[in-house]
Amino acid sequence: MRNIHLRYANERYDAHGVLSAFSVQCDENYNFAYDVVDDIANAEPRRPAMVWCNPEGEEHLFSFGDLKHWSDKTAQYLMEVGVKRGDRVLVILRRHYQFWFVALALHKIGAVLVPATFMLKEHDLSYRINSAGISTIICTDVGTIAQTVDNVLPQCPTLERRILVHGSGGGLTPAQSVAKEGLGSGLSGPEGLCKRAVSRPGWLDFNSGARAASSNFARCVTKATDPMIMYFSSGTSGNPKMALHDSRYSLGHLGTAKHWQNVKSDGGLHFTIADTGWGKAVWGKLYGQFLMEACVLTYDFDRFVAADILELIARYHVTTLCCPPTMYRMFLQCDLAAYDLSALGYSVCAGEALNPDLFETWRELTGLTLMDGFGQTETPLTVANTRNMIPKPGSMGRPLPLYETRILAEDGTECEVGKSGEICIAYDPNNPPPGIMIEYYRDVQKTAAAIHDGWYHSGDVAWRDEDGYFYFVGRNDDVIKSSGYRISPFEIESVLLTHPAVSECAVTGVPDELRGTAVKATVVLARGYEAHEEMTNELQSFMKRETAPYKYPRFINYVDALPKTVNGKVRRAVIRTADEQGSAAAALRAPEEFGG
Repeated sequence: MRNIHLRYANERYDAHGVLSAFSVQCDENYNFAYDVVDDIANAEPRRPAMVWCNPEGEEHLFSFGDLKHWSDKTAQYLMEVGVKRGDRVLVILRRHYQFWFVALALHKIGAVLVPATFMLKEHDLSYRINSAGISTIICTDVGTIAQTVDNVLPQCPTLERRILVHGSGGGLTPAQSVAKEGLGSGLSGPEGLCKRAVSRPGWLDFNSGARAASSNFARCVTKATDPMIMYFSSGTSGNPKMALHDSRYSLGHLGTAKHWQNVKSDGGLHFTIADTGWGKAVWGKLYGQFLMEACVLTYDFDRFVAADILELIARYHVTTLCCPPTMYRMFLQCDLAAYDLSALGYSVCAGEALNPDLFETWRELTGLTLMDGFGQTETPLTVANTRNMIPKPGSMGRPLPLYETRILAEDGTECEVGKSGEICIAYDPNNPPPGIMIEYYRDVQKTAAAIHDGWYHSGDVAWRDEDGYFYFVGRNDDVIKSSGYRISPFEIESVLLTHPAVSECAVTGVPDELRGTAVKATVVLARGYEAHEEMTNELQSFMKRETAPYKYPRFINYVDALPKTVNGKVRRAVIRTADEQGSAAAALRAPEEFGG
């Protein structure tokens, strides 16, 4: 390991080894693909970068030399078909290894990578293409998303080219077919990577184009302040916003990988469970990890099955793990003793609030402490339990010293200890903090609402204790205001989850004539418990004993599963919308499956 990340980072630690000061810097021509990935490839071409596998039995070990080779070929191919600097390119590639080729290639060209989920419907897709002015889409052939693209094509005048990627099954090949045909690496073709072609009218074949392209790719002119990646950030209402980041965003993730995930550069394997359509993928499978010269594991599966993931962690000797609390809860429903987790030495979580009961149970059964962290689509990691910190159950840690982060009241003053307010980060528009978005693309009003008076306003509510630890309360729109009280959904959920009958829950507010808003709990019961009036009375009585009386849920709805995003975050907005439409039961019995 050459510690190339220290070219870009300045760090100091206190007497206990806890990060106390942290800054990053780069020259004006910095480009992650050239200056990090290619730099490593030129010095240590065989250094492991990614172990990739899928349920079909295919497996590949990519070195940094491999990533340079294939990203050069991909960049050459994309430029030949017309992709150029500044173009916005929509990329829907699930967890296919081609995502890494494409992402690095777009960075090399200076085009803007716009990842998206394969779960988009026609309205979602046409909105994204038109609002971002997408010129090129690079899409998997797995599932139905290519057909969805074809369906909206007449409505999308900016879309000039469609490129299709053979996805090697993507975990969707029936198990009996895998067993019968012994697919293994055959999905990529007998000659290896990107060998299997795919044909669809109106589409270019990525695999054929990339394989035929030259690997002699000359460095393009790019700037550190050029737009590099853009994510659609969903709010609780309205169309998603487009969070645009420049190339320094990659450096912001040094805090994510080194100081929070504690990735191991030599002999380690980091596993973040996330689909490439969501920001969490580059948090845990790309920028910070490669800056640390570390190797990542990618599993190109379709639906999350806890036992399968545990078997994977054991088989590949995963050393550091990152996934949402929901997935850890599902791990705990398995017999952990049946899996060899001895290589696993560090575990972190993010994406939703960490309940104290999960924190304690995971530590009791594995000996590992869950190190919680917080960030957004608009940011990298900003608050966390970093290495050598002593976490407090229920807290997401302290602000990362890369940023000046405070909890502010509505009048802009800093909240006192124990008082809830908005998490805000100091922001100079003339020199934005590395990693924080530069704007909401093509939306001056929403940008001004989020960045003003010297601060980036996150929209997330928290409070801090006397030691500077932050405790998550909820999104501004999630906080329940009932009878003059401000009630944290997370706090109620944490208490409810300590009842043996509750497997999962989500707390929201519902309109109430007397109180303005009343507390409602949507509950998934644990195995062996049944939904009935006595159960409701029991849970309400339990909450009255464990919390202040005004906090107990006056309404409880029982469902088979909670609606979740692909990354496992509970979608409270779906519950609220269903309540407003008077169809909660119907909406909640068919939630999105998640795979992460």
